[in-house]
Amino acid sequence: MVPKAQGRGTATPTASNPPRSRRGEETRAKLVKAAKATFERDGFLDARISDIAKRAKLSYGAFYHYFDSKEQIFREVAEAQEERLTAPLDDGEGVPAGDSPYERIREANRRYLQRYRTEAKIMGVIEQVSRYDAHVNAARMASQKHFAERSERSIKRLQGQGLADHRVDPAIAADALGSMIARLAELWLTQGYREYDFDEAVDQLSLLWANAIGLDTSGGTAASGNSKAAARRRAPVGAAAKRAAATVRSDSTG
Repeated sequence: MVPKAQGRGTATPTASNPPRSRRGEETRAKLVKAAKATFERDGFLDARISDIAKRAKLSYGAFYHYFDSKEQIFREVAEAQEERLTAPLDDGEGVPAGDSPYERIREANRRYLQRYRTEAKIMGVIEQVSRYDAHVNAARMASQKHFAERSERSIKRLQGQGLADHRVDPAIAADALGSMIARLAELWLTQGYREYDFDEAVDQLSLLWANAIGLDTSGGTAASGNSKAAARRRAPVGAAAKRAAATVRSDSTG
């Protein structure tokens, strides 16, 4: 265990008590930026505080003026990354008004995967540490909940418009579909489980997402589960009618 610096006193700024001066904020930001790069290069277990300080061009003792441990600064790095994943649209990321519900789903999936891919190195470390660090896991779950709640509202809205299958539970669907996107992102972009073409992956995930809630993907309007169910209910009647007609023809010719 790395020993903590001595003589810091109770007024030492920490993650919960950030420095108030502009210079202090800038120094803290330099440490967080340096920590991110170090964790990306070395992973969490092999990263050293001395390397973080050196990359930030600060003394070893300066690190402990702002953070108590490697765990604390990693948690701040992880929280900042989760905020980037859930941040509002950047310029150029917006979906034009009038796009179909399916296109909005597709663009939301594209945006999430693009942001995840851009920060795949640090996301891989965050995913690993979240397995055993409750604080980092809570940050990951907060992002998951953010996307799930947004998806749940969207599904409810589409159901109200008659565009999504009313039999689908919005909360369960949102959790399941969000988990599908998040888990595939981890397997694909951080673990190298399999290589996919980015656009194809976005298309396929969006197709699965839309099909799961009964949303039509053919061109803008969507068929609700009500009409699909009705079509299924009508099918046996049509088949029976055909069989009856065939029997009549057979009897008349016999």
